[in-house]
Amino acid sequence: MLQFILAVTKQKLLFEMKHFIHKILFVLLVLFAGNHIQAQTPALKSLMNEIQTIQKRMVPDKRVAILNVSIKDTLNQVITVEGETNLPEGKEQILQLLKASGIQFTDAIRVFPEPSLGEKTWAIATISVANMRSAPDHAAELVSQALMGTPVKVLEANDGWYRIQTPDQYIGWVDSPGIALKTESELASWKKSRRIVFNRLSGYAVASPAKNSIHVSDLVLGDLFEMVTESKSYFQVKFPDGRTAFVKKEECISFQEWTERKPDVKMIISVARQMLGVPYLWGGTSSKAVDCSGMTKTAHYAQGIILARDASQQARYGEHPDFKDIQNLVAGDLLFFGRSAQRVTHVGICMGEGRYIHASGMVRINSIDPKASDYNLSDRKALVAVSRVLNSLNTDGIVLVKDHPWYN
Repeated sequence: MLQFILAVTKQKLLFEMKHFIHKILFVLLVLFAGNHIQAQTPALKSLMNEIQTIQKRMVPDKRVAILNVSIKDTLNQVITVEGETNLPEGKEQILQLLKASGIQFTDAIRVFPEPSLGEKTWAIATISVANMRSAPDHAAELVSQALMGTPVKVLEANDGWYRIQTPDQYIGWVDSPGIALKTESELASWKKSRRIVFNRLSGYAVASPAKNSIHVSDLVLGDLFEMVTESKSYFQVKFPDGRTAFVKKEECISFQEWTERKPDVKMIISVARQMLGVPYLWGGTSSKAVDCSGMTKTAHYAQGIILARDASQQARYGEHPDFKDIQNLVAGDLLFFGRSAQRVTHVGICMGEGRYIHASGMVRINSIDPKASDYNLSDRKALVAVSRVLNSLNTDGIVLVKDHPWYN
């Protein structure tokens, strides 16, 4: 009996001793890890600050480029640098910085276009208006739109969604029915094709060249498609996804006519006036519904000019005349409103004599003259900047379609 008690007591002491040793080892491990992280934190913070400096320099506007990189510490003296970018040169600068620091690291930065896309790294919008969202989800914010025939870069795929970049460099997500994926050679073939531009605010492509034919697609101003054949009254056209349809010739112009005519202020304002009453839609850039910068883009695109996407972006480009005196403003000037020139929130097109056309609730005309009956700046704060576009064609943010390499 005594031997049994001694044996049990011995086992209990061994168990408690092992448990105590484990506790000690655990405490030592935590202390070691804490000291390691504490020792590494200043160095990592310094590196991260330098990486952020590179990111801000190369991507001052996250709407048009991607360079999101972070570093993660580990206990084996090796850090992991992770993130994503569509700028290979940005990744290279960050890797060179890390190599120069002498710290061991693992490279986990994804570069777009992602390899899983294969050769299909281009696409063309294939519905009248393809919605672009902030995330791959129909519930995500609408940030922009791509009209039929718009060539886009494809960056990555995610469960039926594609992250794309439009000719104005804007980045967003579109679901798969909105685009037709293309290889570089397929896009080159499309560039050489005989293309037609829809030149009405709205309309339809139909199944046959006859009255009362069923609709194949709705159309909006600026939609672009390939011509297959033509008859007296109709073009047979092919959409980027291969569907064919017929469009009335009187509603279209050739790609050549669209791109080679000289942009005209009167025509820009005329297109904007045709849109009077069109409803406001945050993220809208088509003649169906527009936000403020979407309206200015649409009016200029009809004249073969690609403007930057958002009002705050458009305000950066072109000439910037003195606007303290209303008399200095001319028809066609872009008028920007907000709290300051650095916080632009609204844009409209000057029509002369202080009047301007803009999208606010719907496309409407107002005046910046406090004495005018249609003066209304209460929801737009103040006039803070002016840009003159047509004297600055083919400069940053103001590109002619005919000279854009994605179209030609």
